[in-house]
Amino acid sequence: MKQASQMTGVSPSALRYYEKENMLPFIQRNGNGIRVYSDVNIEWIYFIRALRETDMPIREIKKYVELYMEGDETKDERRQLLQQHEENVEKKIRSQSEYLKRIKDKLASYGEIEKNLQ
Repeated sequence: MKQASQMTGVSPSALRYYEKENMLPFIQRNGNGIRVYSDVNIEWIYFIRALRETDMPIREIKKYVELYMEGDETKDERRQLLQQHEENVEKKIRSQSEYLKRIKDKLASYGEIEKNLQ
């Protein structure tokens, strides 16, 4: 778990939570009960992290995983869920970009104020 956490940047407690909530399918354990993370598991962790970092709610991630576990017949529903999230992320990026522009404009005005004071 420590190695998976270091690789992915996801805390061990978050990994345990994701597993407990059935968001990380296919986690195997060795004979001593220690989690063994495969390349597939690591990819799932990166994917879940991407969804969380872009503010997808846990309930939607769980829904995606549930659909995934149901098989290929849910591909369209999974695609729709991800497309809606993509739209939400793009909208947020646009608004964040606008906010950043306002902040930069304000910072630039401080430079002008200082220049006028000299």
